[in-house]
Amino acid sequence: MSNNSLSAAIDAAGGALNLLRNSKAGIYVYPVVAAEFSNWRSEQMAWRNSAVLFDQTHHMDELTVEGPDAESFLSYIGINNFANFKENVAKHFVPVTPAGHVIGDMIIFRESEEKFVLVGRAPTANWIRFQASYGKWNVRLFHDPRSDSRPDGKAVFRTHYRFQIQGPDANAIFEAMNNGPIPEVKFFHVDWINVGNRRVQALRHGMAGAPGLEIWGPYADKHYIQTTIAKAAQDAGVDLRFVGARAYSSNTLESGWIPSPLPGIYSGDGMLQDYRDWLGADHFEAVGSLGGSLESDNIDDYYVTPFELGYDFYIGWKKDDFIGKAALEAMRDAGNQRKKVTLEWNREDVMEVIMSSFEPGLAYKWIDFPNHNFSSSNADELLKEGKRVGMSMFNGYSYNERCLLSLAVVDADVEIGDILTLKWGEADNSSKSSIEPHKQCDVRVKVAPTPYAQDARDNYADSWRTNAE
Repeated sequence: MSNNSLSAAIDAAGGALNLLRNSKAGIYVYPVVAAEFSNWRSEQMAWRNSAVLFDQTHHMDELTVEGPDAESFLSYIGINNFANFKENVAKHFVPVTPAGHVIGDMIIFRESEEKFVLVGRAPTANWIRFQASYGKWNVRLFHDPRSDSRPDGKAVFRTHYRFQIQGPDANAIFEAMNNGPIPEVKFFHVDWINVGNRRVQALRHGMAGAPGLEIWGPYADKHYIQTTIAKAAQDAGVDLRFVGARAYSSNTLESGWIPSPLPGIYSGDGMLQDYRDWLGADHFEAVGSLGGSLESDNIDDYYVTPFELGYDFYIGWKKDDFIGKAALEAMRDAGNQRKKVTLEWNREDVMEVIMSSFEPGLAYKWIDFPNHNFSSSNADELLKEGKRVGMSMFNGYSYNERCLLSLAVVDADVEIGDILTLKWGEADNSSKSSIEPHKQCDVRVKVAPTPYAQDARDNYADSWRTNAE
């Protein structure tokens, strides 16, 4: 074990929970992109009412995997079925630990027989990199990590720019920038389109409601592509809004994706211990933070499974083997899995929390708008009649819905319409630099469907967001 490993950092902190609860990383931020271009409320409304441009260039890792064993390697790591995974198709790639706990997720693109590109958060990229060194696989990896959270004026470079355009008026922009109708691209399929005088790859995808297009290309073209999209929107008479980091981080509240589950890698022996020894003390998993009211001495209580996140229909049960298969089979056979829901926060309780900051004495935990990004992973305790029934994992405000929302996992017997109690704030304040002195309170929350937005339920009817498959 290196003195600069995650294992060493855990030992120095007196355990993984102490390390994560008292992280000095500060507020979780989406790097480089401006906080707002107009204002976050108008930017939120635009993905419902006109069109938006999400700049996804900087906050995600990009990992290229190629070689004769690339498919078998990735199929062994992820739960996904790789049968009929053809070129120019993408999947939502989900790996789990040997115990069946989710590590994270990425979008995986198949560019050729032996080449795949994965885009998403750091925990999944790190796990794949470790597996390439852990086993005997004939693969080559190229890793382009996310931009620094706080570059402080330093030059920033990426391999590719990455934009997403979506909203009810997005098609008019596509036609203007393509100089004509774009090809009919199926959901999660890739084709080529024009953006001015550039040929770019485009994925049919969506994040906040109606599916749009995600486009990418060489980073050197970023400014040209961005200005050409803006000009196409102007020519088409579309009120295109560039979305800043504040609004961007809230779009998933309406569409139902939980972006930051705690990676299930902080406990367990064998491969997991080897992984913690391999991970550096400067990696995301070591410097990230865990916030919220859920208190447990067992870090496993903060992990989630594919069943709980609605990813179970991805599982390639017919594959000979993959990491975590036996554990997932046992979970499937046991039944009674927790499920993902949306929670509506009670307005009166929210106002009481906010008003406490205008009164003398110790206030309740501050509620940031639109998102409460005071930790990289969040877990707030949910109670029903005094009994713990789940955890709220991602919170924020939707100006479109005019309410605070959470994405949560709850016990199987919790029903739509139930009123639960969310414990807001930490009972014993941690020493996270993102936490101010505060007192804890109860907030009533109403259980609602996921996705919360009707547009998302309609347009994603055949996806993990609805559990339709």
